[in-house]
Amino acid sequence: MTGRPLIGISTYLEAGARWGVWELEAALLAAAYPRLVQRAGGLTAMLPPDDPAHAAATVARLDGVVIAGGPDVDPARYGAERSPRTGPPAPERDAWELALIDAALDARVPLLGICRGMQLLNVALGGTLVQHLDGHAEAVGVFGGHPVKPVPGTRYAEAVPEETTVPTYHHQAVDRLGEGLVPSAHAPDGTVEALELPSADWVLGVQWHPEMGEDLRVVRALVRAASGPGPSAP
Repeated sequence: MTGRPLIGISTYLEAGARWGVWELEAALLAAAYPRLVQRAGGLTAMLPPDDPAHAAATVARLDGVVIAGGPDVDPARYGAERSPRTGPPAPERDAWELALIDAALDARVPLLGICRGMQLLNVALGGTLVQHLDGHAEAVGVFGGHPVKPVPGTRYAEAVPEETTVPTYHHQAVDRLGEGLVPSAHAPDGTVEALELPSADWVLGVQWHPEMGEDLRVVRALVRAASGPGPSAP
């Protein structure tokens, strides 16, 4: 491949977004996500919810995939009863993003999950989630920060070898790890803050929001992986 790789980023589908004189259904994505990928050297494409049957064809046209942050994953997706503190479901987005994850894994396309995206990656591989934990969000609508410590020898530690303070805003976390996934960073309270597949494929999830900070190293690693010649057939 030559030039900047094309990275697809999943989006919200909101019923009532307003701009100018219009209030219409809209595909929305915080501008910080595409700006992050662009600053790291990639091109971006928005991936609003679609028929999951189209996920493989979508991923086939991309060099990398980012599953963005957003609403809580429906607990039914991992066989749990809904907690009173779990937010309302987003079934179209759950179905579409799970299909994108499956397609990226099948095609061995580099994949980064951010916050909800990391949690959904865990669920896609058979893992479960803690539906509420305290201390990882300062206030409603306000990003906080806390340190995360990399696990030596992991892909994340290769990109970010030292402990760093990261922008954070979440109330759910990984519980049982999905098949094949390993933790690659932890918060001081032991919460899994990053996870990955220890294979030749580039698959990483981070619990925090790199788009709200200045550290480009994780996304630069994704862009480098997406810029390569592509994986050989298994």
